[in-house]
This record gives sequence, C-alpha cells and structure tokens, in this order.
Amino acid sequence: MNLTHALLRLLVFPGLLFAVPVGWFFVWMERKVVAKAQSRIGPPFMQPLFDFVKLMGKSMPPRPPGDSALMRIWPILSVAALLGALALLPVLPHSGGFSGDLVLLVGLLELPSIFLIAAGFSSRSLFGEIGAAREAVLSIAYNVVFILAIVALGVSQNTFRLEDLTQGSPSPLRWIGIIGILICIPAKLHLNPFSQPDAEQEIYAGPLTEYAGPELACWELAHSLEWVALTGLVACLIVPQTGVWYVDPLLLAAVSCAIVLALAGLAAATARLTIDDSVRFYWRCGFATAVLIACAALFMRRSL
Repeated sequence: MNLTHALLRLLVFPGLLFAVPVGWFFVWMERKVVAKAQSRIGPPFMQPLFDFVKLMGKSMPPRPPGDSALMRIWPILSVAALLGALALLPVLPHSGGFSGDLVLLVGLLELPSIFLIAAGFSSRSLFGEIGAAREAVLSIAYNVVFILAIVALGVSQNTFRLEDLTQGSPSPLRWIGIIGILICIPAKLHLNPFSQPDAEQEIYAGPLTEYAGPELACWELAHSLEWVALTGLVACLIVPQTGVWYVDPLLLAAVSCAIVLALAGLAAATARLTIDDSVRFYWRCGFATAVLIACAALFMRRSL
C-alpha cells in the first residue's frame, strides 16, 4: 500500500468522506428504531447532522488553560484513531493491508475507550469521574471476550491479516470469534443493557458531562465513526468477497445495516444492567468463549 492509496483510504473511502455520513445514518437508524419501539416519532433523518452543526457553533465553557487543552485533545485523538481503524477495513477486493493489521485494528478500536476514560478524569467533575471509572471497569471486562474473539479469528486461519481472514472458509473458530465481537459491540457503543458509563438518569453524560460545543461535537463524531468501524469489521468477516468492486461494498453495507437494526432492537428491548451484573456477564462470556475456542481448536486439529 503506497502513500497515495493510504491517504485515499483514510480521507475518502472507507475513511472520512464515506464514514461520516454513514455513521450519522447509523446513529439516526438506532435512534429511530428505539423511538418506534417506545411509540415515539423519533428524530428526523438529518438530525445527527443538525446536532453536529449546532454543537460546532456553540461556545465552550471557560476553563483553566491547561485543563482546556487537555480536554480538547482527547476527542481529536479518538476521531483520528477511528479513521485509522476504518482505513484498515478490507471493504474492496485486493485492498492491500499487511501482516498483523488485525492487531493494529484492535488497538485503534480500543483507543477511544482509553481516551474517554482520560477525558472523564481530566474534567474534574464528580459525574465525569464516576463515568470514567465505570468505563474502565466495563472495558476491562468486555476486552476479555474481545481479545479471545480476535485470537479465535487468527487461529481459524493461522493469520492476523485482515484480507486473508475475509477470504477464509467458515469454521467453528471463525464463527466463535464473530459472535464474540458482536457480544462486545453494545458495551463499546454504550447501548443498553451496557450503557452504564453515560447513564443520563444517574450521572448525566458520565465522562462527557463537562463537554460542550466543538469538543462535544468531536465526541459525537467519534461515536458515529465507531458505529461504522465496528459494524464494518463484523460485516467484512461475515460476507465473503466476490471480487467485484461494486458488489462487495453493497453487501457490506446491507450486513452493516442489519447489525445496526439488531443492536437497536436489543437496546430498545432491554433495560440498563448494573455495573456488577455487566462485569459478571462478560467474565462468564469470557470463560465460555475460552472453552469454546479450546474445543473448536481440538476439533479442527483432529479433522486435519
């Protein structure tokens, strides 16, 4: 992958120019499904764009110079990390990549959570610190499942190269990995029943309580990009590549939309768990995933 190709993937497709409107569409879809489930009308189609423009036009609250610079850098770094993750997704045939790019993708997807924790503690707000502490505890719990799922994917094809994984044949380990990633997505996106870090009824907006204006707009942008990156990763692993440049993106878009609808339905149908129940759930899932990976690996070894 040369520099020009890398910049196109980062800034055009599947990066900034593509992912921003798609992310806003996914956010609107999630809100609309939840609203319909609650017998409400829901937001208009352009509402995520209107929210972003409105926030960009608002002023930021006065803070000490050091605190202001520190709080401003976290959402910018989150957006940058997610754009890097999107650029790695193999959404087109022969999209390149390199050995171990799945490991880099996982690292980039984890950075927004770390930056959110740092933002909560940097805000000097009680609600921000509580939300950051919840995010830290929850991320440790679901990352057990997430990392085991990535290990299952790598073992299933003996590679951590994304393009090779998307072209691999289905196997028990592969599907265990995909299911494990799907289980972690609601917690990474703060959807019910795992929305404890930003529970509005308890701690306002959690780590983002002290954010406003363009800083909050960047956080909202990062959230929409996270929707695209996580659903796109699962879609790339589920949909086999056909080799036709216009068919593969359409199939990936259809699967991504189906995942968004399923997650929105889950959020609408469930209530928020306590942080203890959420941690307990992911630790149990982690143990179950480890057992399934071991059994599937033994099965695949015997079948060879």
